[in-house]
Amino acid sequence: MAMGEARNGPYSIFGDVMYTKIAGQGGTPRGILADDVELKSETFAGLLVGGYSVFENQDSRLDVVGGLRVWSVESELSFQGGILDGRSRTDSATWVDGMAGLRGTYSFTPEIYLTGWGLVGAGGADLDWDIAAAIGYHFNDSISAIAGYRALGVDYSNDGFVFDVIQRGPMLGLSVKF
Repeated sequence: MAMGEARNGPYSIFGDVMYTKIAGQGGTPRGILADDVELKSETFAGLLVGGYSVFENQDSRLDVVGGLRVWSVESELSFQGGILDGRSRTDSATWVDGMAGLRGTYSFTPEIYLTGWGLVGAGGADLDWDIAAAIGYHFNDSISAIAGYRALGVDYSNDGFVFDVIQRGPMLGLSVKF
């Protein structure tokens, strides 16, 4: 995950980019239709939100944020062996969701801080959400690294394509302020 941030007084812009590639393969119980089935999925998600600070003091800041997330997903299902040997099906979709929520930061020291956000939205998807909590370290005024936990989900379906996914787990990121 790469993040960028711009701040001008009470206003801020925040964005990130994620790319996920997963694949799974398994045998079938009887091997009549196929001996093996493989699923591959590639996902790109890009988020850009603007924020306004509703609370700020020397150590902390809370922003109300709103913006857009674009999703692009491609999935391929392939069969090996059996009646369906060599057949595959690929389907894809791209859509945009409006997002809104809160983002906060609390500094323990000038270098070490906590950050987190909670966003929810919809548009192309029926539901799109994103929550995260992380600890960060400022290398200088412009660059910091974060490590934490993130969960995001999306429920999208259109014209037979269904992408109802929850991704969660540890995250590492680089934040660049300009």
